[in-house]
Amino acid sequence: MSVLARTPAHQEASFGGRRRIRGLAWLMVRQHRAALIACTAATLIGALWIIYERGTMLDTLHNAGWPAKPTVALDGGTVQSIDNSFNNLAGYLGYLPLVFGVFIGAPLLSADQEHGTARLAATQSVSRLRWLLWRLGFALGLVVVTTAVLGALFGWWWRALRTVVSSDWLSGTVFDNTLPVLIALTLFTTTLGIAIGALTRRAVTAMAVTFFTSAAFLLVCDHFRTRLATPRRVAFPLDGAHPAVLDGAVQVDQWIGTASGKVYGWGTCVSDASPEACRARMGIVNTVWDYFGYDQMAGLQWTAAGFLLGGSALLVALVVWRTRRQAL
Repeated sequence: MSVLARTPAHQEASFGGRRRIRGLAWLMVRQHRAALIACTAATLIGALWIIYERGTMLDTLHNAGWPAKPTVALDGGTVQSIDNSFNNLAGYLGYLPLVFGVFIGAPLLSADQEHGTARLAATQSVSRLRWLLWRLGFALGLVVVTTAVLGALFGWWWRALRTVVSSDWLSGTVFDNTLPVLIALTLFTTTLGIAIGALTRRAVTAMAVTFFTSAAFLLVCDHFRTRLATPRRVAFPLDGAHPAVLDGAVQVDQWIGTASGKVYGWGTCVSDASPEACRARMGIVNTVWDYFGYDQMAGLQWTAAGFLLGGSALLVALVVWRTRRQAL
């Protein structure tokens, strides 16, 4: 009777144990539960915020007669309020690469190395490489899930309202905060923080260095977007209307030119006593734009993401190589 009484309880405990997270998965969740909770909360709150703001803005615009009524005919206060709300949320998303790099990436390995946790893990049955890969996978998984959800929803919001809130999709407000760039950029700053932490082996030092390095990198990125591809060029009459091909386009340079295709700087003839006579003498009849069309946006973003993901892969390889060979 006693054996029969104990058997079901033993089996229930065994089956219950199999349903629980164990091993390194349990250790990662246990060690990084604060980061896991913070990322989950940020994802849920951010997603609900975007969905709410998008719905509210569309209702406001539809009640004002948009899209049947042109954007320029809408009330200026309404458009300004919508634009401010959009830019405020875009500003918060813009901090994600910096926040993940400083608070997730930098202390990931440096804190364990500083406090001796890495040395303790190396004495257990788990190999150093397996322990390292689990830590990297957990941290980068948090990055991907959080930024994928928020970046996808933000892009969904922007595409519905881009003619109202921001048609300059090459600016950091849109380009860096939508997929796939938001994921790739945050992965890069996070792996940069991990690499700095593996080299410095001090959490606070790694966080400080990562902050300044990532901030400088994000500023430099602003100057390289226009170099990701070759801009197109279009010429149209000097005093004529913009051609339809420029709808949704982002201008990167402007010239004036002759009918034969020769171009001059936009300021040519401006200081002349008679600008019209000067332009007629030089044969200048066209305005010339260098621009990126809206249809190029996806290609530019995937090109940027490719460079960033390649850099992230190199940093991960450096971290694995360095951590496996250095003393704990």
